[in-house]
Amino acid sequence: MNKINLEDKLSIFSEHWSPKIIAQMNDYHFKLAKVQGEFIWHNHPETDEVFLVIKGSLQILFRDGEVLLNEGEMYVVPKGVEHKPVALEECHIMLIEPAGTVNTGDLENEKTAPNDVWI
Repeated sequence: MNKINLEDKLSIFSEHWSPKIIAQMNDYHFKLAKVQGEFIWHNHPETDEVFLVIKGSLQILFRDGEVLLNEGEMYVVPKGVEHKPVALEECHIMLIEPAGTVNTGDLENEKTAPNDVWI
């Protein structure tokens, strides 16, 4: 029985927009990421995506609005909804999504991170 310390896991890496898997529950991965600046517009046609802010603030832009998340807050982006995460300063987040979910959704570009990195 090994507990997971989020701060310890976050201290292992420094790159932005590259989620790391820390746990699996059934077919879902729990991922940690450090984010800063703007990501890309994308969507996940087959799944919802959970953003939970651990440290800092995260703005999630939508074509028709936005959500601002502060520490301890979370939001579920419904499947198929185009969104763009933005963090003016470094922000630490947890993502909860089905195993195999790619961070750029249905797009592949320079921001696409490997989706199978465990720490």
